[in-house]
This record gives sequence, structure tokens and C-alpha cells, in this order.
Amino acid sequence: MFLKIVNMVGLLPVSLYYYSMDLNSLEDKELLSRARMHIFSTGLGDAASRLCRENTVYGLAKIHLVQEEYGLEPSATFISTPDETVTRNLDRWMNGVGYGGKFSWGEGSDKIIFLDFKPNCCGALVGGIEDLPNPRSIIKSLYELESREHVIEGVPVEWDFNVGNHFIDIFRTAQGSSLTLPEYIFIIHSSAPELKGENPLGTGLYYNRSPSLQKIMKTVKTRFGEAKILVDSDAEEYYKFYKLAERFSEEKRILAAKEIFGDFKLISSKTHQGLLNFNEAVLGCHFITSKGGDLYSIALRPDLPAYLVEGKKSFSKNMLEALGFYKRAEELGVLKRLLSFNCLPHGGGYSFPDMVAVKEVISTHNQRYFVMELQNELGYKIFSNPGELQFIYRGRHVVVASIELELIELKAKLIPEYVLKI
Repeated sequence: MFLKIVNMVGLLPVSLYYYSMDLNSLEDKELLSRARMHIFSTGLGDAASRLCRENTVYGLAKIHLVQEEYGLEPSATFISTPDETVTRNLDRWMNGVGYGGKFSWGEGSDKIIFLDFKPNCCGALVGGIEDLPNPRSIIKSLYELESREHVIEGVPVEWDFNVGNHFIDIFRTAQGSSLTLPEYIFIIHSSAPELKGENPLGTGLYYNRSPSLQKIMKTVKTRFGEAKILVDSDAEEYYKFYKLAERFSEEKRILAAKEIFGDFKLISSKTHQGLLNFNEAVLGCHFITSKGGDLYSIALRPDLPAYLVEGKKSFSKNMLEALGFYKRAEELGVLKRLLSFNCLPHGGGYSFPDMVAVKEVISTHNQRYFVMELQNELGYKIFSNPGELQFIYRGRHVVVASIELELIELKAKLIPEYVLKI
């Protein structure tokens, strides 16, 4: 059933816009139509998934214009995982960035990085312990942790367990797991706010937090907004810094785990928000970085189990044909990207149960307003920033869809004991 649903929302009519042309000669609606063809969605088709795609169309159209201006093939793509949803980061949203998938604007070697994605090295550490910790002891350890000064690679550590979706989950390993695991599992979810601006390791990750980054970046104006990019040696230096930042973020999670839980078994520590190379970024999904055997966490709502999974290489040719993606990707010249997608969800993603679909998008004064159809069929909801909306997290549908798409293999089920949000 899931494959049929994806096929319905994924297929698009054949168009002349498959082929290279002078993009500046196209009208806005033609550019947006062309950009839409470069979205390969495996989302669930709910309101959040549809919002993601409608906003991403504008981001891709902008990137295509920049690519053409710099003499590159205007073929940037967004390939989503089943947790495809909106980003609640306003800058990313205004930049036309969706969440739950991989953006590609080259094959990895073009020296151009789009700073619009704002990579922050967010990730999750999965650890194992033999005894269930008392919540009071964890809270005490957290306050003691924050009261002491810690330095990694010359950078003072800022703990961010009170920010956004960052949290500590405690689980019990369900019986029947195919793995030999400790009885209790914890997940620490955090990023690297210390490195958003200028710091001892480099210029900083965020263009709006780093004066030195603003000096070297190029701002390219398009009809769909500005793109902030780095090229050539500036792109090389930024990517070197990004790899240092990613290592810092992982060391920070390990330090937190040791300080809070003492001795533990490291099961997994993966980034789900960052750069893969000069031309690819993952937002809200794991990228398979090994030949196999690594474990990845998929955490849903606090009232539902989480899962440890192995990622599977994706997509197969048969799966692409079943989804209706193969021919379109081949004609667009991006088939290789789908055959080496190799991504899986890191969670369930946001959902807006009161909304059904995007009726239209109103663009005015550099703002996009989304007109949403509602479940009760009475009136519409209109907004520009989804970060201000009430949401819930999706449930097991994301996991089921990931299995059907052959993205994952379940290895262990984790039963929630409690979630700690400071």
C-alpha cells in the first residue's frame, strides 16, 4: 500500500524542462515546475510532508539559478526519507530548505558549498548501561555537568540539553532482540552551538553568526531570494572546519555520556544534520557511512518504542521503478544520486494533524504564505513560518515505510522508561 501512495505523489508529467536551457528565460512558474521534478519524495503524504515539498521547490529553483550562473549543471535534487517534514528553523525555512532527506547540488567534487543549509553537526549517541538510573541522579549529574568548565579542542563546551529537540531518552531493551545489548539503553541528542560563530577551530558554521564567514561568502541574488555560497579555496577551508566541528560534536556527546552515566557501552554515535562533502547535505536523516554492521537509532514519540536498525544500501533499480523515479532520474541525469542515496530516518518528524494539504502558496514581498486545507473542511489556515504551529511527532508509520522501502533492517526494539528534557 505504501509504495502505491508514494508512486501517486512522486510521479510527474514528462516535460521539456528535463533538458538544459537558459533558466533566466523561464517564467517563475516554469522554474518552479522544473525544480519540482528534482524532488524525489518518499514522504508519507501528510500535511507536513506536502509542506516540505512545496517549500523545497523554491529552494531548489534558487540553487538551480545559482548553478547556472556559475557554469554548473542546474540539477540540484532533494531526495527524502519517510520522515520528510518541515524545519522549524526560520532561516532554513526561508531559504527553501526541507527536512528529512539529502540535498545534492553536484557529485561531491565541485568546490561550491551552499551555506543556506546551516549545518550544525546535530547527532545522537546511543549507549548501553546495566542498571536503570534514577531520574533524580541524572538531573543532579546534569546540573553538576553544567556547573563545571569543560574544554574540547580548545573550545569551551556549551551544553544544549534545554534547546529545541535535544533530550536524553532512557529505554529498556525489549526481549527477542537479535543483538546482545545491555539491559538499558540511553540516547543523547545534541549539537554544537559553540561552533556556530567564530571559535578557536575556525570561522564558524552559521553565516549569520560569523563576521569572518560573511566576509568570504558570496551572496547571489535570485528571483527566489538570496543564496549564500562559498567557492574554491573558501569552500575547501570551510569543509575542513566542518569536519573538525563534526568531530567536536561527537566528542562532546561522549563526554556528556561519561559524566552523566559513568561507564557505558558505546553503541552508536551518528550525525543527522550536516555536510557529506562539498555538494551534499543531510538534514534530519542518517547517511550510511560504512559497508554494513553499524547501528542507527530511530526515536519516535516518548510514548512509543524506539528502534536500533541497520541501514541498507538504497535505492535498488527495482525500487526506483516501483516508485516511479527511475525514468525521471535517468532523463534528468541524476540517477546515480538515487542509486547511492543510502539514507534512513533519524526520527518520526513533525506532523500537523489539523491540516490536510497545501491549497496554494502566496508569494509576496520575499515571503511565502502557505494556504492549508483543514481536516474539518471549514476554512483555511494561512501562515509563513511553520515553527510557530503546534505539532506532534509521527509514530510507527515512518518505521513501517522505511522497511517497505528497503532502507532499514530492524535489530532491536527499545521500550521507553522516561525522557528527560532540562
